[in-house]
Amino acid sequence: MQRIAESELIINSRGAIYHLDVRPEELAGTIIVVGDPERVKKVSIHFDKIEHRLQHREFITHTGYIGNKHVSVISTGIGPDNIDIVFNELDALANIDFETRTIKEKLAKLNIIRFGTSGSLQADIPVDSFVASTHGLGLDNLLNFYKYEKTAADQEMANAFTEQTGLDIQITRPYAFSGSNLLLQKFGDHFHKGITVTCPGFFGPQGRVLRLGLNSPELVDRLTHFNFNNHRITNFEMETSAIYGLGKLMGHECLSVNAIIANRVVKEFSKDSDAAVEKMIKKALEALTAS
Repeated sequence: MQRIAESELIINSRGAIYHLDVRPEELAGTIIVVGDPERVKKVSIHFDKIEHRLQHREFITHTGYIGNKHVSVISTGIGPDNIDIVFNELDALANIDFETRTIKEKLAKLNIIRFGTSGSLQADIPVDSFVASTHGLGLDNLLNFYKYEKTAADQEMANAFTEQTGLDIQITRPYAFSGSNLLLQKFGDHFHKGITVTCPGFFGPQGRVLRLGLNSPELVDRLTHFNFNNHRITNFEMETSAIYGLGKLMGHECLSVNAIIANRVVKEFSKDSDAAVEKMIKKALEALTAS
């Protein structure tokens, strides 16, 4: 097995992966990822026991137990670029031998669930409701840097998106990945289901105008009206497609659940987004830990 060089897999002086500062034994097989570092403690407060508390830069990790279930919660920061760092390092912790710097013969499958916030793209998905994403559709280009075989279904969705939205190929080359059906089936009637679009920014890439004009001023309307085989776009944010894409290529089970704190169609923002996020955390943890 080929040895991975020190410049490619960076391990610090305490034997932890570089950015996360986590050692393999400090990571659980079920991992909740959150964008906001402050949200880590809002999740781990529901743990019955916390074994490890770690922090490096914006990456905070708490690992412990909910009942008998071993769980880690990790902050990723915002955007697909941070997801690229976090997911490659999580996979390395699970599937690379740090002593020999070689890929393990038997690969581990992680369960990774995002607890995030998002903007609704449908009038009937109001603020303070919740979405569990069936698919991640990426406008961020991250997965285009990786070599992989596109499934026919995912490619058809990406092609239909390009045709229906008319987005300039100079802006993006969309890609699509489905989420984990195994995890999705745990989330019932409290969660809307649909496609989540991932953007590489918060303002222009999501159709917001402050002082600068847009190349695609009709973006929000086009996303709202997209339909493919009875799949519609429910929401957009900045992480899900990267999570689904990298997770699928690495062989992990991934799901993204989001509290809707803005509705871009009816132009509303949650009056108490913190309460909406807390309610989502409780319902999502109940779903994940149910037998």
